[in-house]
Amino acid sequence: MQYGRRRFIASAGAGLAGLLTASAGAAEMPAPAAHSLRALLEGNARFVADAATCPPMTARRLELAEGQQPFAIVVSCSDSRVPVETIFDQPPGTIFGIRVAGNFVDEHGLGSIEYAVKALHSGLILVLGHTGCGAIKAAVEYVQEGTTQPGRIQSLVTTLAPAARESRTGDGDWITRATHRNVHDTIASLRTRSAIVASAMRGGELAVAGGIYDLHTGRVTIVT
Repeated sequence: MQYGRRRFIASAGAGLAGLLTASAGAAEMPAPAAHSLRALLEGNARFVADAATCPPMTARRLELAEGQQPFAIVVSCSDSRVPVETIFDQPPGTIFGIRVAGNFVDEHGLGSIEYAVKALHSGLILVLGHTGCGAIKAAVEYVQEGTTQPGRIQSLVTTLAPAARESRTGDGDWITRATHRNVHDTIASLRTRSAIVASAMRGGELAVAGGIYDLHTGRVTIVT
């Protein structure tokens, strides 16, 4: 049985069309990317409702030994509470995952994204932050009080510090604002740092979106 790109794009119905349309920039997405985002959100709705549909994986594993066609690239946090395939109810082979604490993109992550866009023809990048992110909290504490972390943990904090500084004021609590700011900044960096990403976006082959995963509800909300 095939569970690749065609099935998940074809199965993306209209159930969450309102949510997708309401998200910033969604109306400007190429149709394949909009369908891919809708497929992720509908899978997330199944996860929230405890109605996941992913089948046993033996047959799928054998298919994937021959190659992959992930329809989406998801940049997410390494946090063990954010299992990307699970929260979107997607089987292996459908999501090309980039994970690092704080869900930002360094040079190696950018190279991985470019590979998925250029070689695997993935048509959507979703930058996914989450509530209760320890890396974001540490960045806020660093900006607010100068609190540093041991070893190379501080390199993560330093990378996230600009998002914390940019979100010092505004509505809601600082950590929430910094989480959203980091998603926006990561998306902006993808567009400016990668000629491959920028070219695919101009050609209508790729779209980029941002979302926040709520640890308590399990729901993903598109924020940009």
